[in-house]
Amino acid sequence: MRARHIAAVAALGAGLVACGSSTPASKPAAQSDGGRGPITFISGKFEAESVQKIVDAWNAAHPNEKAGVVLLPESADEQRRKLIQNAQTKSDAGDVILIDAVWTSEFAANRWVDELPLDVSGLLPTTVETAKYRDKLYAMPLFTGTGLLYYRTDLVKEPPKTWDEMKKLCDQVLPKQKGMACYSGQFDKYEGLTVNFSEAVNSAGGEFLDASGQPQLTSDAAKKAGQFLADGFKSGMIPKEAITYKEEEGRVAFQEGKLLFYRNWAYGYEAAQKTDGSSKVAGKVNVAPIPGLTGIGAGTLGGNNLAVSAFSKHKQTAKDFIAFMTSAEQLKAFAETSSMPVPRTAIYEDPEMIKKYPYLPALKEGILAAKPRPKAVKYGDVTAAIQESAYAIVSGAKPVDQALTELQSTLGPLLK
Repeated sequence: MRARHIAAVAALGAGLVACGSSTPASKPAAQSDGGRGPITFISGKFEAESVQKIVDAWNAAHPNEKAGVVLLPESADEQRRKLIQNAQTKSDAGDVILIDAVWTSEFAANRWVDELPLDVSGLLPTTVETAKYRDKLYAMPLFTGTGLLYYRTDLVKEPPKTWDEMKKLCDQVLPKQKGMACYSGQFDKYEGLTVNFSEAVNSAGGEFLDASGQPQLTSDAAKKAGQFLADGFKSGMIPKEAITYKEEEGRVAFQEGKLLFYRNWAYGYEAAQKTDGSSKVAGKVNVAPIPGLTGIGAGTLGGNNLAVSAFSKHKQTAKDFIAFMTSAEQLKAFAETSSMPVPRTAIYEDPEMIKKYPYLPALKEGILAAKPRPKAVKYGDVTAAIQESAYAIVSGAKPVDQALTELQSTLGPLLK
């Protein structure tokens, strides 16, 4: 069994890590067994321990259909690359795959995942939309969320609602704080930069696409968003090292007291409050909606969905596993041990959960109001183009107007 599991991991490419208490048995060449049997779940590293508890619960109840877990790398771009590589070779190494919410159209259009007619009642409506392609369900939301502003409650009484308010607070606080910078998000050249740039455009009152699906990157709002980021790096409001930040690098910097404000997902809240010595800011952190140009900003809708690989030999078990993973009972259990937001509406209205995570009602409002990244079948090309132009802006390689004009021209054909 160990040899077979190693072979499955190898088929997914170098850099994957096996975890969990169980290993799937080998799979038959065809679904002569009714599509039932042991499966492999290709997951991500975020909240791997909490996810594993749900997998363990499934395995305990399904001893003949156990799920083994394979972890993808941290980088979203690298995750996507490995999943696509697996799909293009029609490998059955993974039965259930965890995909970024914005990849649904691409994976469905290419027939890499199967239609998934499961019950979506009780899920936040915006999360369900991320799992659809041409109005058909191809995945089930497992995680969701939107950008939040982490801030130091010992240094700031009220969080800023606008970019100007944030700058003013930094000007007041930072002269007395050695080694602390004002603000950061995720600005390395990867999917996080697409998210942060989208949030800036939306928070300036702009939109990436109009109602017909065409890009709107030469609008005044988009230019103001780009200029905010460019000026932030140029002035030092955003530290120069932030150009290498993904989620974890920035989270660590904030927990070490190096940032007054930090944009991140909700998962970082629990880590920031730990009193085991890993966080220097424990008990001095709160979260708020991200600021915008003239008022509270608009976050980007994030999250991860579960889908059944079109090349799985045990599709019926895979579907049942997804239904189990996303059930009200299991997501409640997950939420009790993790600050990663889940798509079940009831979680955000549960008094016990709100007591543990006081920001849940506000987060629910943010998720319902959040805007998605551009939906595109050629999403890989779209996000690569956005990253290229956004990186040119934050690095100072190109003027904002030039970078956005070029991006507008590039995206037009890709979004047809």
